[in-house]
Amino acid sequence: MSLDRDFIVGLPKAELHLHLEGTLEPELKLELARRNGVDIGQTAIEEVRATYDFHDLTSFLAVYYPAMQVLVTEQDFHDLAMAYLRRAAADGIVHAEMFFDPQAHTDRGVAFSTVIDGLWSAVQEAPSLGVDASLIMCFLRDLSAESAMETLEASLPYRDRIVGVGLDSDERDNPPEKFSEVFSRAREAGYRLTMHCDIDQADSIGHIGTVLHRIGVERIDHGTNIVEDPALVAEARERGIGFTCCPLSNSFVTETMKGREIVDLLRDGVKVSLASDDPAYFGGYLVDNVVALAEGMDLTREDVARLARNSLEISWLDADRRAQYLDRLDRYVAG
Repeated sequence: MSLDRDFIVGLPKAELHLHLEGTLEPELKLELARRNGVDIGQTAIEEVRATYDFHDLTSFLAVYYPAMQVLVTEQDFHDLAMAYLRRAAADGIVHAEMFFDPQAHTDRGVAFSTVIDGLWSAVQEAPSLGVDASLIMCFLRDLSAESAMETLEASLPYRDRIVGVGLDSDERDNPPEKFSEVFSRAREAGYRLTMHCDIDQADSIGHIGTVLHRIGVERIDHGTNIVEDPALVAEARERGIGFTCCPLSNSFVTETMKGREIVDLLRDGVKVSLASDDPAYFGGYLVDNVVALAEGMDLTREDVARLARNSLEISWLDADRRAQYLDRLDRYVAG
């Protein structure tokens, strides 16, 4: 069936899998390049947009990381986050937990403090848009565990600004156990834990088992290959493990967006939520992802409401705030 987009927009919901660097729209990229005197090789919006071309994870990352060179000052990071938060508000998002990749900036000479101060100023401004926001610091898994540990230590003076840690970038030859010590240290520091388990990777099930049993994450980003092991699905359901799934970015890997897997997990009681991943590159923000899945998989209003409920239930909001949003969601659906 075709669901009313306005109904989807109006659902109070959280976005929990959103890379701020992946919200760098061509217009902002060009603006920042001009502001900072960075030669990106393009001078028109359409020229920039044409560079956002890729066909797999490796070619995506080859576009993704060089684009970040335009992010130089604290104001740049503030403007990047605010541009996303305005879009989040328009999509009816009431809570956003935003990933950022400090190593992608510190490795090119931008100070950690510049990154975090710019992003944090946007987090503080977010309530004026009707959005609660928080930051999740991700480690780049294709860099060394030592680099990740150094980044973790650098983050500790800003512990009150960062709710949790994650792991992203190229999963090939970079299994979760590579970062076991880093995530153990992060847990000791009080951070919440999530990790990417990208779709259709080598040993996907092995990696999912590792993050559940050895790393001890609360959420898994992507992770729909778990359907290949019914025992792991049952465990994830019983433990209330959250999954943050991204249909539109999945569509660059598989024609079906992993739609059947997402819906099967949802209807099996697993805490599946939807998110937009890197929306400037994959062609859609959160509501676009919900609409795509709803239309492709014939979702009901109840399915879509359950996705919204799951997003709030697996968020890292405090209990009182979560309860307020869930009550608001219930009243919206009932009305």
